[in-house]
Amino acid sequence: MRVFISVDMEGIAGVATPDQAYRGGHNYPMAQRLITAETNAAIAGAFDGGATEVLVNDAHGTMDNLLPDQLDERAEVLLGRPKAQCMIQGMTPEHDVALFVGYHAPAGAPGVFSHTLSSLAFTRFLVNGVTASETDLGVLQAAALGVPVGMVTGDDQICRLTREQHAGIETVQVKRAVGQFAASSVHPVKAQQLVRAGAAAAVRRADRLRVPPLPDALTLTVDLKMPAHAEIGALIPGMRQIDRLRLEFDAASPDQLLAVCALLWETAPGNV
Repeated sequence: MRVFISVDMEGIAGVATPDQAYRGGHNYPMAQRLITAETNAAIAGAFDGGATEVLVNDAHGTMDNLLPDQLDERAEVLLGRPKAQCMIQGMTPEHDVALFVGYHAPAGAPGVFSHTLSSLAFTRFLVNGVTASETDLGVLQAAALGVPVGMVTGDDQICRLTREQHAGIETVQVKRAVGQFAASSVHPVKAQQLVRAGAAAAVRRADRLRVPPLPDALTLTVDLKMPAHAEIGALIPGMRQIDRLRLEFDAASPDQLLAVCALLWETAPGNV
């Protein structure tokens, strides 16, 4: 039983402000401890549920937030960027189930840290005309590999959207969105207990989870913050500029869609 875990930081219990979630903030080291502990809970739950192998991908920001020496030694961890598969780097068709830990709501929607891939680049992010979260993108990428997603954890908003859009995925709410950078969170220890139980349940029923069919077409539509950025993005072959801020692209696969997004967010003004 091979389990893949993708870990973001914005949906981790106790994390609510940029000072916590982004490198250089005064409280970032505390957030590193929180994300590592919640990841350990998911790893432990995966093994409780029957996992024989667990791979963890650090999927937040610089993608080197987890504290490797404090991680459950039974798991392997992928750190650093850039990564061709981005938030699901390392997932293969041999994985039996994927777990998404610490995820958040999409760009333009309510939720703590709500954004899709880059808050510097995208003010709206749609796939086939529907607002898409990083969970939605991960489900698409996993489906292309034939891997079901078994669990998503985060705030009440991403849990609600996941239940509405992806039947059968276990959701674990560890906090409630109060504002863009404000949340009412359960205690981290309680969150870890919830995540461990959710991961175990998801892995136990991995063989009963459904892999959704891929759409016949994948049209990406994004609104950018600055006209100059849209002008730069329009230089990507196949990209269409709809108006001063909106771009559109027809992708042949989830991987191509993510590759185009990577080009856009890496060229966002102010990006590092």
